[in-house]
Amino acid sequence: MLDHVSITVSNIRVAEPFYDAVMAALAVTKMSSGETWISYGERCDADHPDLTYLLIRPGPVPEAAYGRHWCFKAQLREQVDAFWRAGLSAGGSDDGAPGLRPEYHPHYYGAFLRDPDGNRIEAVCHRRFA
Repeated sequence: MLDHVSITVSNIRVAEPFYDAVMAALAVTKMSSGETWISYGERCDADHPDLTYLLIRPGPVPEAAYGRHWCFKAQLREQVDAFWRAGLSAGGSDDGAPGLRPEYHPHYYGAFLRDPDGNRIEAVCHRRFA
């Protein structure tokens, strides 16, 4: 459904180790970084229209909005666990430990974190036995 997403952070140098860690845990490639951006994933083109791209940009500290978050797909439940541990180790905070969330569906295995600015992010694995 999504082609690309941008997330703003107040300090890109503080955010970079956090996003490097959680994206690596999900096997998402870091594409590039500079003074005003960090990018992960791959941009779509005519030969690869199903790719997804994440861009981190500087901006004001986000307002608190519990319902707003970005969720990243994991192929394995172990990646969800690794995402959560990596985020905590890299300056994030816990917003929901890894586990089944049957209120979504019986096999929904997810974890929630807050990045150093308070952005809420999630990783989820939908597979039955992953």
